Amino acid sequence: MDRPGSDDRLLLHGILSILCSGAAWHDLPEHLGLWSTVYQRFRDWRDDGTFDQVLERLHIRLNQEGLVDLDTWMIDSTARRETRASSGAAEKRSEEKNR
Repeated sequence: MDRPGSDDRLLLHGILSILCSGAAWHDLPEHLGLWSTVYQRFRDWRDDGTFDQVLERLHIRLNQEGLVDLDTWMIDSTARRETRASSGAAEKRSEEKNR
């Protein structure tokens, strides 16, 4: 259950701020609400299909207005290999790498 005073627009703004910036939930600016409340609403809306419904309705509306080019699609699937050291793990010694 939501506590009184939970403004959906403010929480959505907080969610979008985190998703667009890539920041950690704990780093949400205070003026966007408590990070834990914003994160819980994100999880609730993700789990109950709210985001799927919003995107579907937005796609339908934009398509009806002729703003969707169905011939152009883009998928960003960037992948790159990182070393173990980049995640904070100790790097293997060179002789272990050559085995």
